[in-house]
Amino acid sequence: MNNNRKIKAVSWLDKLATLPQYLIPQHLLSVTMHRLANSKVIWFKNLFIHFIVSRYKVNVSEAAEPDLSTYSSFNNFFTRALRGGIRPIAEGDNIMTSPVDGAISQIGAIESGRIVQAKGRDYSVLELLGGNKELADQFEQGQFATIYLSPKDYHRIHMPLTGKLKMMRYVPGKLFSVNPRTARAVPRLFSRNERVVTLFDTSQGPFVMVLVGAIFVGSMETVWAGKITPPYTKEIKDWNYNSENIALEKGQEMGRFNMGSTVVLLLPGSMSSFKSKITAESIIKLGEAMM
Repeated sequence: MNNNRKIKAVSWLDKLATLPQYLIPQHLLSVTMHRLANSKVIWFKNLFIHFIVSRYKVNVSEAAEPDLSTYSSFNNFFTRALRGGIRPIAEGDNIMTSPVDGAISQIGAIESGRIVQAKGRDYSVLELLGGNKELADQFEQGQFATIYLSPKDYHRIHMPLTGKLKMMRYVPGKLFSVNPRTARAVPRLFSRNERVVTLFDTSQGPFVMVLVGAIFVGSMETVWAGKITPPYTKEIKDWNYNSENIALEKGQEMGRFNMGSTVVLLLPGSMSSFKSKITAESIIKLGEAMM
């Protein structure tokens, strides 16, 4: 079998595997998962926690609290804190660091306002940002990094640079899975899913961090606004923080996910380039230098 036929076969299998996601009630299932993840029924939450630890080989030794029985709910475990000092933050005011533990899905230049999603698929910055053209124009010739968090990863999100919060936008959407197979199969995945867009101003220039929701991601939250979802809405919501002094230090927690999801970073062309050794499928840790 030649390479072209192999590529077509994989594409067909990916599409077949993701077909059920178009048919299931994504938001209803995610609301149900949110309730289950917050259940404090002891036998249930313990069973749930131990299943995920075993299934995804979670490294519990990195947690600030390694005793699984002490977590009041599955969500309390899933958004667990790490032991102090286990994720050192690379020093340097001009050095952007990874905001999360995860795997690089794609990374590179934004070309003609478009971002690579997977081989043969891309989507527009404008669509990702919910149609905010003024904001999208700032990253027209910039660069991006898409980082996927699997269920085994640490699920708090931290600041990659010291910055001042300028705005936040909630964009409603679908809740497809964001795993690599779905990214290959579903067109414009990250600009179709529900997401929270945050804009920060830094000494190096502005950057955007997009928190992308997914199936079974019971909630997304930020440290300044609390829980953003649920409930789910059908309208875009905007928060302007220009008149407020919300400044977060590099390495400080800015938000968290419940269950696996994705973060998309957008940088302007004026910022330094990402390290050449950081490529698609690279594993990256919170605090690791990206520049």
